[in-house]
Amino acid sequence: MGAVERDTRILARFVEVYCRTKHSGAEKTVHELDPETRIALCADCRELLSYSIRRRELCPQDPKPSCKDCKIHCYRPEMRARIREVMRHSGMYMIKRGRIDWVLHYFL
Repeated sequence: MGAVERDTRILARFVEVYCRTKHSGAEKTVHELDPETRIALCADCRELLSYSIRRRELCPQDPKPSCKDCKIHCYRPEMRARIREVMRHSGMYMIKRGRIDWVLHYFL
């Protein structure tokens, strides 16, 4: 699995946790990343995930730094604020539930 695929799976997991805990009452549809990875997301989270995946695929940096340390900031300001909220919320959620392995990628 390449870096883009790995980052995409981790990003999808963070968005899925955020959507499940913050948008529990919203109507959700299944989003399929690949034949093995399917997640249920509301329309807002699906839009954010699709946007974030496009940004990751188009990232000109190699190796890619974490977005918080990048000097380019390819996200639109409103999308950047949304993904930061998702990462903050989901990161704390996973730490509290013992999923340190997923969170380490975000901080390293």
